[in-house]
Amino acid sequence: MRVPLLAALIVAADQLTKFLAVTRLKTLGTQSVLPGFFNLSYVENRGAAWGMLTGQQIFLIAFSLTTLGFLIWKRRQLFGGLWGGSYTLALIIGGVLGNLIDRVRLTYVIDFLDFHWRAAHFPAFNVADASICCGVFLFIATQWHHDRKRDVTS
Repeated sequence: MRVPLLAALIVAADQLTKFLAVTRLKTLGTQSVLPGFFNLSYVENRGAAWGMLTGQQIFLIAFSLTTLGFLIWKRRQLFGGLWGGSYTLALIIGGVLGNLIDRVRLTYVIDFLDFHWRAAHFPAFNVADASICCGVFLFIATQWHHDRKRDVTS
């Protein structure tokens, strides 16, 4: 699958789920899915991960655009030699674009996936956030594997 198509599918899934969060969750509040572990909760995140940089939308938009430009510019160098490199790139680009759309259109990002365990509570996130995290994890894992393989053959 080509990078633009997969990235577009991620953006579409992200925006659709955020639309559903706005139309279904915003007025209902938190909905327990797996009691004591997982809720659907409407959250307007005006910062980055875990609410960091709250209120710094111009910076966050500029950072997102810079990140996208860098990833596109260096895509062959960063992802070309890696197994699954195109999927990794698409996951990250799709996630960044999904949240960028919210930042530009709404001035905040809609989060709704809410996990917790006893007293521990993970900040709410969305499909775009999950896509970025999966893409970064895949990049680190495949880069590590690629480097180990190169070191063994050297």
